[in-house]
Amino acid sequence: MIPPDVRNVTSVAEAVRARTFAARLTTGLGVCEVERARFLTALTARLRECLGQGGAELTLTVRPSGSDGTVFVRAVGEPIHPEPDRTPPWRLALTCPGPPAHELPRSASPDDTTHAEAVLAADEETAAVLRRLDETERQLRLHGEELHQTNQGVLALHAELDAAARTQRDLLDAERAARGEAEMARRLLTFLADASAAVTASLDQEDILRRLPGLLVPEYASDVDVWLFDEPAEPNSAHSAAAVAAARLDRPQHAGPHPGALPGIDDLPPSALSPNRPLLCIPLTVRHTSGVLTLTAPGDRFDEDTSVMLVELARRTAIALDNARQYEQHRDTAEALQRAQLTDLPPTEGLRLAARYLPATRGLNIGGDWYDAFPQPDGSLLTVIGDVTGHGLRAAVIMGQLRTALRAYAVEDDSPARILTRLHRMLRHQQPDLYVTAVIARFRPGDPHVVWAAAGHPPAVVRAPGGTVRVLDARPGVMLGVPLPFEYEDHTAELPPGSTLVMYTDGLVERRAHGIDPGIEVLGRTLAALGESELEDLDGCAESLLEPLVHNSEREDDVCLLLCHIPLPEGRRALGGAGHSGN
Repeated sequence: MIPPDVRNVTSVAEAVRARTFAARLTTGLGVCEVERARFLTALTARLRECLGQGGAELTLTVRPSGSDGTVFVRAVGEPIHPEPDRTPPWRLALTCPGPPAHELPRSASPDDTTHAEAVLAADEETAAVLRRLDETERQLRLHGEELHQTNQGVLALHAELDAAARTQRDLLDAERAARGEAEMARRLLTFLADASAAVTASLDQEDILRRLPGLLVPEYASDVDVWLFDEPAEPNSAHSAAAVAAARLDRPQHAGPHPGALPGIDDLPPSALSPNRPLLCIPLTVRHTSGVLTLTAPGDRFDEDTSVMLVELARRTAIALDNARQYEQHRDTAEALQRAQLTDLPPTEGLRLAARYLPATRGLNIGGDWYDAFPQPDGSLLTVIGDVTGHGLRAAVIMGQLRTALRAYAVEDDSPARILTRLHRMLRHQQPDLYVTAVIARFRPGDPHVVWAAAGHPPAVVRAPGGTVRVLDARPGVMLGVPLPFEYEDHTAELPPGSTLVMYTDGLVERRAHGIDPGIEVLGRTLAALGESELEDLDGCAESLLEPLVHNSEREDDVCLLLCHIPLPEGRRALGGAGHSGN
């Protein structure tokens, strides 16, 4: 390393020499052009300040900076004539790579050639710096363009991300809407299925009409009204214009302050007669229109999907009402036919009769049960009670045929067993799919016995004069019509005066959950509890027997009851205190 270079700079020439030496020194030390230019520019500025203030002593020092071979260049300027208002000492420093020593200048050369070379070298340095600056500017432009392109890409990416976010939001909204519509459809279909099951489960028009408001109010309608054409009009009742239009046009009608625009539904034009809340009037049509269902909207309008469901529910309600109407007609016809074929009990000496027939109150289980009583040419009386399998008109018709055939067979033979045997053969050949249960009992005047035979029928019950009850439970034989040959047998039971024989069908004693035996026990207890005086009023006795068994419950089957009472002789009745007698 070179020793410190100390010089007094008091003139421009000395300042030039000092700068030239510093330039050669930093060049020899391998300082880059930009750093060297900065250092020399700062040094020149300091030297100019010193010349304006009388000069300065400049010291340039080069010493090692660290173990990596770098050197440290420091320039220190000390004013020659220090005064309080003059510039204080200044220092400039520069770290250099430190090249070989033979390249370093030893001292500043004062000749003009050196000065000229220094000036040329300074111009070259300036040109080099300018070239570096140009390159830097070019690089900056390139980087600026790249940055601009990057910014444009970022903006485009941001726009794409924003569009993707909007698309995703739209898809999410669409998915939510689809899920909402699916849930709404599921809820409407579930309600439609449940409501349909509720209205079609009944075969009673009044019951169906009672169920509708409970199903629809308040969620789907605020009010429900059903106008049935075949029902008598209530006093002061008036139907809306929309209901009249639906009945006349046989199409659903919507009326309200504003059009409903509902699918498959006509809009009545708004008028002064338009209701405050929208009305939906749907004709009840199956084969023909039988009425109009009028619904008042629960809010300001009817929903489109809900209106479609309501129209379908009205269609199913119309089917349920039509089924109930046909059922009632069928039931009434079967009951009328059944009652028309039941016998007026004949007056018989020494025997009092009473009978009851109660149709089923549930389902179409009417028809098939019957009773009969008719005299024979020899003065005896045959009493019959039976039950045809099946129900409805067919069972009622078959019952009439059996009643006629039985009476015909009885003209030729008064044996209950032989009559049943002939009926069995007839059914096997002419009605192979029909089965019948029956009991036939024969009474002869003055004979304290009864002859009877049974074909698969519940056993008759006998009450003795003292109140003792017994069941005639001899082997009853198979049902009539069973596809196998069978000969029935006659049985004889003692019936002294004051006795009562009770014949009945299974509808009186049989219950699905308990079978037939508990009912027979109740019948026996009730019969035993009757007093002797009560037996004088045989019709009242029949009501007393029915009361605990069927009068207070729904009946799933017909009920037939036939009472046969052998009265006490007049003298014994007087002694017994019974004051009334008669058929």
